[in-house]
Amino acid sequence: MRLTIPTWLTLARIALIPVLVVVYYLDYRWTNIAATAIFALASITDWLDGWIARRYQQFSRFGAFLDPVADKLMVSTALVITVQHHHTVWMALWASVIIGREIAVSALREWMAELGLRGKVAVAMVGKVKTTVQMIALGFLLYREPLWGMPIFLIGEWLLAASALLTLWSGFEYLRAAWPSLTAEDEKS
Repeated sequence: MRLTIPTWLTLARIALIPVLVVVYYLDYRWTNIAATAIFALASITDWLDGWIARRYQQFSRFGAFLDPVADKLMVSTALVITVQHHHTVWMALWASVIIGREIAVSALREWMAELGLRGKVAVAMVGKVKTTVQMIALGFLLYREPLWGMPIFLIGEWLLAASALLTLWSGFEYLRAAWPSLTAEDEKS
């Protein structure tokens, strides 16, 4: 197995997960800034590894497998620590929607791949918009404090709600694309 630069960036993103958790819970005034910086760095590596892979043709099967896993691990971790810190019904609902959709879409992609139809559930533009909104929302929620008079946490809450709605939309799009394959066997019976 050859480790490419994009794969190293993905591995670094996974390694940042426990660092994010530890830094978030440290008892210092600056930990929200540090946790936000760690999450932002992880988000940038997510974009950068894809860009490098496409630009320099540095694709690998291991990297293709690991990249979405790293994304889901980082997002799930940020959601869990955010909900733990700010445990409201809405925050738990949005986090559940996002994590639940990630599990469902991962299972759907795996099943479609087994059928040789993975291309039918490829990432669409709504998924990319969802990811961008989600990353900004989580960065704001990790930061928590007002900045230049702006209620950063409140903005993060609203962006997370928007992200959850985009998550449902993109999940529906995946399901709609896969639906003929999901129901084909039932119709033959």
